[in-house]
Amino acid sequence: MSEERPNQAPETPPAAPSQSGGKPAGRPKMMVDLDPSGQVTQREPDRANRQFLNYAFYKLDPAFRRLPRDEQAEIKAEFLAAAAGWVTDAPQEKGIIQRTYSLMGVRADVDFMLWRIAFDVREFADAQARLNRTRLMGYLTQPYNYVSMQKRSQYVNRVEGSGHGLEVLPGQGQFLFIYPFIKTRPWYKLTPHSRQGMMDEHIYASAPFKGVRINTSYSYGIDDQEFVVSFDSDTPQEFVDLVHRLRYTEASSYTLRDVPMFTCIKKELGEILGELS
Repeated sequence: MSEERPNQAPETPPAAPSQSGGKPAGRPKMMVDLDPSGQVTQREPDRANRQFLNYAFYKLDPAFRRLPRDEQAEIKAEFLAAAAGWVTDAPQEKGIIQRTYSLMGVRADVDFMLWRIAFDVREFADAQARLNRTRLMGYLTQPYNYVSMQKRSQYVNRVEGSGHGLEVLPGQGQFLFIYPFIKTRPWYKLTPHSRQGMMDEHIYASAPFKGVRINTSYSYGIDDQEFVVSFDSDTPQEFVDLVHRLRYTEASSYTLRDVPMFTCIKKELGEILGELS
């Protein structure tokens, strides 16, 4: 499955000029980046403020469940306060966002996930440091931890909605489907027009799936994968059918890796901790 997919209708093209003159004829913006390596245009780096994303997965040591119930409750309350404090203690301008999800009963290697969003990647270090000072972290491991950044898509800027803007709208659905994603090296050797054509097919094939919203983020240079892709939805069956359909698009043949895949169930952290033990 590819890293880009909008779920909204295309923008309406500008109106044609009147017969009497009027404004110049309008056309949809050309989307193909003819110089992706920057060797011709020498474009300046984009230093605009962007959101960083952190998908942090945790697994509980069963030894915690053998502690006395009163002690368990005290330890969980401490952890809950530390996680909530990362959000409530931050000034609004920091743009701190946290969403919580359970994976109990869905995957064996993780129990829950914290989806963190901030404009400064160092905020994630602060978030984890707060948790590390709690007793519960002595019983938790992190099997997976992904870091990525929002970036305007080069393929779907002409489409209003997902993949178009620079800010994530997290946690809209009751489920979040997540996976790291890497393209094959031959993908980057294709001509810009070839890649754009494959993505146009990919986008068109996925257009009917209105109940699935994509959040594509980029990890070039800051984590092992190239992208982290997450999908908000209330209907898992629609997401399964979407992934199945996209397997038949040409762009999918340039996928090197898109696992592990995580099915995350949206829940408040207090409820998740209550279900852990």
